[in-house]
Amino acid sequence: MDGHDFDLFVIGAGSGGVRAARVASRLGARVAIAENHRLGGTCVIRGCVPKKLMVLAAHFGEDFEDAASFGWEPTHPGFSWQRLVEARDREVSRLSAIYERLLTDAGVEIISGTASILAPGTVVVGERQFLCRNILIATGGWPFVPDIPGAEHAATSNEVFELKTQPRRVLVVGGGYIAVEFAGIFHGLGTEVCLSYRGEQILRGFDGDVRAHLCGEMHRKGIDIALGSTVRAIRRRDDGLLDVAGEHLAAARQPFDLVMYATGRVPNTVGLDLEALGIETDAHGGIIVDPYGQTSVPGIHAVGDVTNRIALTPVAIREGQALATTLFGGEKSVADHDCVPSAVFSQPPVATVGLSEEAALDRHEEIAVYSSRFKPMKHTLSGREERTLMKLVVDPVTNRILGAHMVGPDAPEIIQGIAIALKMGATKADFDATVGIHPTAAEEFVTMRDPEIRRRA
Repeated sequence: MDGHDFDLFVIGAGSGGVRAARVASRLGARVAIAENHRLGGTCVIRGCVPKKLMVLAAHFGEDFEDAASFGWEPTHPGFSWQRLVEARDREVSRLSAIYERLLTDAGVEIISGTASILAPGTVVVGERQFLCRNILIATGGWPFVPDIPGAEHAATSNEVFELKTQPRRVLVVGGGYIAVEFAGIFHGLGTEVCLSYRGEQILRGFDGDVRAHLCGEMHRKGIDIALGSTVRAIRRRDDGLLDVAGEHLAAARQPFDLVMYATGRVPNTVGLDLEALGIETDAHGGIIVDPYGQTSVPGIHAVGDVTNRIALTPVAIREGQALATTLFGGEKSVADHDCVPSAVFSQPPVATVGLSEEAALDRHEEIAVYSSRFKPMKHTLSGREERTLMKLVVDPVTNRILGAHMVGPDAPEIIQGIAIALKMGATKADFDATVGIHPTAAEEFVTMRDPEIRRRA
């Protein structure tokens, strides 16, 4: 022993922290991981997994309605919020137990409680103190709620997973992926939904055509979207319902059973006292790290959402693995943040990889844009007016595809495969030479032929 209790002490048992702990332990390091909640972090406990299960549940309403067009006798089955919640929570518990088993099998010591860093090399959990050669901060992110009168009456994506009864009328505040996903979930399950966003269009940072297309489809489904609107105050009435005051919300039917804020997430660094430790952070509180996950303080590292880079579970996992390999694997390893695909599990879903048209024009004087809008085959019988959007952004000089975007059924599944091609440097000629699978929506990506040339303004 060298006087240290652990070679690596991980604070936070989410995706990034768990991957770093497991890999480091298997590389021979003595590893501990501290968690003050259930194992699994945001993704497993109050994010990706339970949300996706609710997205799947929300699809059945339309599916039952559409079944009649395909010869099935409609039965109008009822929906039970309680049964969905119980099934979802069982799955979350199962996955959390798997995380515990994976850590234990890897030889990682699990410590329950809130960890703090007393000084570089020293971690405290409750009354226990540990000397550590390396400390990894992997505490993730936390929902942000603005400081307005009555903010205490609002829920976030954390509290939504604790609802025991289904709200009849919901106001979702925000325009990012969490906001549009939960607007779709609630609407699909039969709740009346209003989405309030202060910006000019939802999904800031995504391709402009994608943003407009999704907004139109959500509105077509019956979601009231109040763009350019602001919530100034929330008041709880004597009957328990919520009144909302603000600008450009006149069309929203009030009162609401639930006001959900999805106005962004911030790095979860409360209680870590980063400034006293000398750990540098960015303007939004994200821990600044070098390409290898090292903070400004030697021996203290960070991965995942707490670094305020790309807040995606697979990215955090890559960062955790790269850090463990760098520290204990005998080789420097960097997580690749280039050309990372992502999805929004809205209804219909969005998926994208590479550059948006706007980002491409920031880098190139001229681009070629290939796009297609069409009715999914299913809706030729169902009669729904929903349209799919597919789009390729191409460098006309090199013919390389800079970005691929889709709004429509199975978009995440389709774009995952497209992402491999873009990562390998695929050109439009490569797509043109690929035979499509017919009849599928995906074949449209290899049959688009007529570009629009767009130039930087």
